[in-house]
Amino acid sequence: MSDLDAQIPTTFDPFAEANADNAGAGSKEYVHIRVQQRNGRKSLTTVQGLKKEYSKTKILKDLKKEFCCNGTVVEDPELGQVIQLQGDQRKNVSTFLVQAGIVKKEQIKIHGF
Repeated sequence: MSDLDAQIPTTFDPFAEANADNAGAGSKEYVHIRVQQRNGRKSLTTVQGLKKEYSKTKILKDLKKEFCCNGTVVEDPELGQVIQLQGDQRKNVSTFLVQAGIVKKEQIKIHGF
């Protein structure tokens, strides 16, 4: 019986090395800018992933003045605070965030059609 106990194989995770190597790559924080289609030609732009140290309401106020559109800050249980703007403002928001020095261009991910 003791021979069988010694030959029991242990669990092997084939992805353990890959997860250990990519631990630093996945920790990079991204700002996601998405567009959602509403009814007809209406659309909604959402911005998520901004650092908690920035005031979302002040950023929203500047975005609304700059692009002449309405918007709001929505509290999401999973994503935290998300900025919503009327219209397709993806390019405008990305250039604004880079010029204001809030995020770097490499940290922005633009999603949508």
